[in-house]
Amino acid sequence: MPRPFRIWYPGATYHIYARGNRRGAIFTDDRDYLQYLKILESVRSNHPFTLHSYCILNNHLHLLVQTATSPIQTIIKDLHSRYAVYFNRRFDQDGHVFQGRYGSKVIESIDYFLGVSRYIHRNPLEANMVKDLSEYPWSSYSSYIYNTKNPHVDPARTYSYFKDPVHEQYRIFAESQPSEEIIWVPK
Repeated sequence: MPRPFRIWYPGATYHIYARGNRRGAIFTDDRDYLQYLKILESVRSNHPFTLHSYCILNNHLHLLVQTATSPIQTIIKDLHSRYAVYFNRRFDQDGHVFQGRYGSKVIESIDYFLGVSRYIHRNPLEANMVKDLSEYPWSSYSSYIYNTKNPHVDPARTYSYFKDPVHEQYRIFAESQPSEEIIWVPK
Protein backbone atom coordinates (compact mmCIF):
# COMPACT_ATOMS: atom_id res chain seq x y z
CA MET A 1 0.00 0.00 0.00
CA PRO A 2 1.48 3.40 -0.92
CA ARG A 3 2.26 6.01 1.70
CA PRO A 4 -0.31 8.74 2.15
CA PHE A 5 0.52 11.94 0.30
CA ARG A 6 1.78 14.75 2.54
CA ILE A 7 -0.21 17.94 2.30
CA TRP A 8 1.86 20.97 1.38
CA TYR A 9 1.24 24.54 0.31
CA PRO A 10 3.46 27.63 0.71
CA GLY A 11 3.16 28.78 4.31
CA ALA A 12 1.95 25.41 5.63
CA THR A 13 2.86 24.85 9.28
CA TYR A 14 3.72 21.43 10.69
CA HIS A 15 4.51 19.57 13.86
CA ILE A 16 7.40 17.35 12.76
CA TYR A 17 8.57 14.47 14.93
CA ALA A 18 11.07 11.67 14.41
CA ARG A 19 12.48 8.90 16.55
CA GLY A 20 15.72 6.96 16.51
CA ASN A 21 15.70 3.53 14.87
CA ARG A 22 14.53 0.93 17.40
CA ARG A 23 14.02 3.90 19.75
CA GLY A 24 17.78 4.15 20.04
CA ALA A 25 19.81 7.26 20.72
CA ILE A 26 20.35 9.56 17.76
CA PHE A 27 22.02 12.27 19.82
CA THR A 28 24.78 11.07 22.13
CA ASP A 29 26.49 14.29 23.22
CA ASP A 30 26.67 18.03 22.55
CA ARG A 31 28.52 17.44 19.29
CA ASP A 32 25.52 15.59 17.82
CA TYR A 33 22.98 18.20 18.93
CA LEU A 34 25.15 20.99 17.53
CA GLN A 35 25.66 19.14 14.26
CA TYR A 36 21.90 18.64 13.83
CA LEU A 37 21.33 22.38 14.32
CA LYS A 38 24.19 23.20 11.96
CA ILE A 39 22.68 20.96 9.27
CA LEU A 40 19.27 22.52 9.94
CA GLU A 41 20.70 25.96 9.16
CA SER A 42 22.39 24.68 6.02
CA VAL A 43 19.14 23.12 4.82
CA ARG A 44 17.31 26.37 5.61
CA SER A 45 19.71 28.28 3.35
CA ASN A 46 18.66 26.03 0.44
CA HIS A 47 14.99 25.59 1.38
CA PRO A 48 13.80 28.59 3.42
CA PHE A 49 11.47 27.88 6.33
CA THR A 50 10.63 29.33 9.72
CA LEU A 51 11.34 27.27 12.82
CA HIS A 52 8.93 28.36 15.55
CA SER A 53 10.09 25.96 18.25
CA TYR A 54 12.09 22.80 18.73
CA CYS A 55 13.14 20.22 21.26
CA ILE A 56 15.83 17.66 20.52
CA LEU A 57 16.08 14.75 22.95
CA ASN A 58 18.49 11.85 22.90
CA ASN A 59 16.22 9.46 20.97
CA HIS A 60 13.67 11.72 19.28
CA LEU A 61 12.94 15.28 18.23
CA HIS A 62 10.11 17.74 17.66
CA LEU A 63 10.05 20.73 15.33
CA LEU A 64 7.36 23.35 14.71
CA VAL A 65 8.08 24.37 11.10
CA GLN A 66 6.43 26.78 8.69
CA THR A 67 7.39 26.27 5.06
CA ALA A 68 7.97 29.02 2.52
CA THR A 69 8.71 27.83 -1.02
CA SER A 70 9.84 24.22 -0.54
CA PRO A 71 7.63 21.28 0.42
CA ILE A 72 8.10 19.87 3.90
CA GLN A 73 9.13 16.55 2.32
CA THR A 74 12.12 18.20 0.67
CA ILE A 75 13.17 20.02 3.85
CA ILE A 76 13.00 17.03 6.20
CA LYS A 77 14.45 14.57 3.68
CA ASP A 78 17.48 16.83 3.21
CA LEU A 79 17.85 17.48 6.95
CA HIS A 80 17.50 13.89 8.12
CA SER A 81 19.46 12.24 5.32
CA ARG A 82 22.39 14.60 5.92
CA TYR A 83 22.22 14.00 9.68
CA ALA A 84 22.07 10.21 9.12
CA VAL A 85 25.22 10.38 6.96
CA TYR A 86 26.99 12.38 9.69
CA PHE A 87 25.84 10.02 12.46
CA ASN A 88 26.75 6.83 10.60
CA ARG A 89 30.19 8.19 9.71
CA ARG A 90 30.84 9.35 13.25
CA PHE A 91 30.00 5.95 14.74
CA ASP A 92 31.26 3.86 11.80
CA GLN A 93 27.95 2.17 11.20
CA ASP A 94 25.50 1.56 8.38
CA GLY A 95 21.75 1.58 8.10
CA HIS A 96 18.85 3.62 9.27
CA VAL A 97 19.33 6.25 11.94
CA PHE A 98 15.68 7.29 12.10
CA GLN A 99 12.85 4.85 12.73
CA GLY A 100 10.72 4.82 9.62
CA ARG A 101 9.26 7.91 8.08
CA TYR A 102 9.14 11.09 10.13
CA GLY A 103 5.73 12.11 11.42
CA SER A 104 4.04 15.33 10.46
CA LYS A 105 0.78 17.01 11.38
CA VAL A 106 -0.50 20.06 9.53
CA ILE A 107 -1.38 22.90 11.92
CA GLU A 108 -4.29 25.05 10.82
CA SER A 109 -5.53 26.77 13.97
CA ILE A 110 -4.12 29.05 16.65
CA ASP A 111 -5.12 26.61 19.40
CA TYR A 112 -3.31 23.75 17.71
CA PHE A 113 -0.25 25.89 16.94
CA LEU A 114 0.06 26.99 20.58
CA GLY A 115 -0.73 23.52 21.89
CA VAL A 116 2.06 22.02 19.79
CA SER A 117 4.48 24.73 20.93
CA ARG A 118 3.66 23.94 24.55
CA TYR A 119 3.89 20.19 23.92
CA ILE A 120 7.30 20.53 22.26
CA HIS A 121 8.70 22.68 25.04
CA ARG A 122 7.27 20.48 27.82
CA ASN A 123 8.87 17.29 26.43
CA PRO A 124 11.92 17.22 28.75
CA LEU A 125 9.71 17.89 31.78
CA GLU A 126 7.19 15.19 30.83
CA ALA A 127 10.09 12.76 30.31
CA ASN A 128 11.37 13.58 33.84
CA MET A 129 14.67 14.81 32.40
CA VAL A 130 14.47 18.19 34.18
CA LYS A 131 12.50 19.78 36.98
CA ASP A 132 12.53 23.22 35.33
CA LEU A 133 11.92 23.55 31.59
CA SER A 134 14.51 26.31 31.25
CA GLU A 135 17.23 23.87 32.36
CA TYR A 136 17.03 21.81 29.17
CA PRO A 137 19.67 23.11 26.71
CA TRP A 138 18.45 21.54 23.44
CA SER A 139 15.12 23.31 23.24
CA SER A 140 14.01 26.75 22.16
CA TYR A 141 12.13 27.22 25.44
CA SER A 142 14.68 29.30 27.36
CA SER A 143 14.95 31.80 24.50
CA TYR A 144 11.19 32.25 24.67
CA ILE A 145 10.91 32.89 28.39
CA TYR A 146 14.08 34.96 28.74
CA ASN A 147 13.33 36.86 25.54
CA THR A 148 16.83 36.14 24.22
CA LYS A 149 17.98 35.54 20.67
CA ASN A 150 18.14 31.95 19.49
CA PRO A 151 19.48 31.90 15.90
CA HIS A 152 17.39 28.85 15.04
CA VAL A 153 13.90 30.08 15.95
CA ASP A 154 11.63 32.98 15.21
CA PRO A 155 9.24 33.55 18.13
CA ALA A 156 7.32 36.42 16.48
CA ARG A 157 4.25 34.41 15.45
CA THR A 158 4.01 32.70 18.82
CA TYR A 159 4.48 35.96 20.73
CA SER A 160 1.79 37.62 18.60
CA TYR A 161 -0.86 35.54 20.39
CA PHE A 162 0.06 36.81 23.86
CA LYS A 163 -0.37 40.05 25.80
CA ASP A 164 2.64 41.97 27.09
CA PRO A 165 4.98 40.98 28.57
CA VAL A 166 4.80 38.22 25.96
CA HIS A 167 7.76 36.17 27.22
CA GLU A 168 6.25 35.99 30.72
CA GLN A 169 2.78 35.17 29.37
CA TYR A 170 4.27 32.42 27.22
CA ARG A 171 6.09 31.00 30.27
CA ILE A 172 2.83 30.85 32.22
CA PHE A 173 1.11 29.21 29.26
CA ALA A 174 3.86 26.63 28.61
CA GLU A 175 4.29 25.68 32.25
CA SER A 176 0.56 25.25 32.83
CA GLN A 177 -1.14 21.96 32.20
CA PRO A 178 -2.90 21.82 28.83
CA SER A 179 -6.34 21.69 30.48
CA GLU A 180 -5.81 25.03 32.22
CA GLU A 181 -6.95 28.37 30.84
CA ILE A 182 -5.10 29.57 27.76
CA ILE A 183 -3.53 33.03 28.15
CA TRP A 184 -3.36 34.11 24.52
CA VAL A 185 -5.22 36.74 22.62
CA PRO A 186 -7.09 35.48 19.54
CA LYS A 187 -6.73 37.72 16.50
